[in-house]
Amino acid sequence: MDALIIAAGFGSRLLDISPSKPLTPVAGVPLIELGVRQAQAAGISRVVVVTGHEAARVEAFLPGLAERIGVEIVATRCSDWSLPNGHSVMAGAARIAGDYLLMMADHIFAAPILRRLAGVGDDMRGVTLAVDRRVTSPLIDPDDATWVKMASDGRIRAIGKTIAAYDAVDCGAFLATPELAQAIAAAIAAGQPGSLSDGMQRLADAGRAATMDIGADEREAWWMDVDDPRAYAIAEEQAPRYLRELYAVR
Repeated sequence: MDALIIAAGFGSRLLDISPSKPLTPVAGVPLIELGVRQAQAAGISRVVVVTGHEAARVEAFLPGLAERIGVEIVATRCSDWSLPNGHSVMAGAARIAGDYLLMMADHIFAAPILRRLAGVGDDMRGVTLAVDRRVTSPLIDPDDATWVKMASDGRIRAIGKTIAAYDAVDCGAFLATPELAQAIAAAIAAGQPGSLSDGMQRLADAGRAATMDIGADEREAWWMDVDDPRAYAIAEEQAPRYLRELYAVR
């Protein structure tokens, strides 16, 4: 199985720390390297990275990373990275045959999350989203989180940053099938902006969007969206402890 990492956005809230969010070091290791190593630890041997802002710098970093850790890394640019993130998903998915782990470059995870997610697919799912029911966790930014409302069987009813009712938060990791990029394209054709959530909602409406609850174990269910200075400071402190395997092999 391949992995797809979205690393195209502007990263405006981290600009005072680094001009390139994917290259921002967390306890000395760039976010994009943590992402690729996380995918490798989940059994992935090929990673597609979608670039955009500061593309040349990110792309220049990737060959050396691939050689150091023994993972094939393919860079592909989003033609307009200012568009919603679903456009980056489509650009990357075009380079992948079959199912794939989908990750955001600024999200980091305890190893068990991605390992479990890689193994949950079946024919009844067009996509599976890792979700956290600990919606009041201090690690979550409620003003930037993507919220999820689930049905009793764990399938997604609604997803978005502004939905009124929710019972979980989107962790930023997906087990995607080709249906996801198709759903985003259909949303764009129907006049929507083309965010990842637009495609997810279409799959949810069709009963094809499932979830995987990451649980509540502090060590096995740790994750963060490193999106602003507050989150960055927390990640600097906590990442070496919760991502010990990734830091140990560096």
